Amino acid sequence: MSHILPTDYVDSTYDIDFQKLYDQGYRLALFDVDNTLVPHGAPADQRSTELFRKMKKMGFRFMFLSNNKEPRVKSFSDAVGGDGYTYKSGKPNPSAYLEAMERMQVDKEHTIFIGDQILTDVWGANNAGIRSVLVKPVLKWHEEPQIVLKRFLEYIILLPYVFGKSRGTCPLKDRTK
Repeated sequence: MSHILPTDYVDSTYDIDFQKLYDQGYRLALFDVDNTLVPHGAPADQRSTELFRKMKKMGFRFMFLSNNKEPRVKSFSDAVGGDGYTYKSGKPNPSAYLEAMERMQVDKEHTIFIGDQILTDVWGANNAGIRSVLVKPVLKWHEEPQIVLKRFLEYIILLPYVFGKSRGTCPLKDRTK
């Protein structure tokens, strides 16, 4: 069971302090797209575009790993200036994660993955040996039926996090400023 649990669990991708992650040595961020960054099927928005502009300025490289079709993933990656993407990635199979690291010439210790599903995103990242950050879905329950069904199972898996288990050590932005 521990192999499918995320390294970190946070409310939103946009709460993560990517500058602190960069300072910790991370150089490649791999992202799922749908419900991790924008609602399922939605185009890149101002918030996502700004996030990736800032990350690029920091020196981060980033790619998108999605089980969706190429037109969806390509258009999102192009809109935010991604360093690449994979579509129909076959997550949780770790091959897409490993291929992305090889393409970007970044090792496991300097790579992080951010996604909204345990049984695809997190499990695949863990199988690839990289840090996994699970985020709450941007727009839950407005998805394809098979994803909605997986969400019920994922909720059961997440019960330790819901009832007090540590959410990890992912640095978060200071919202008090």
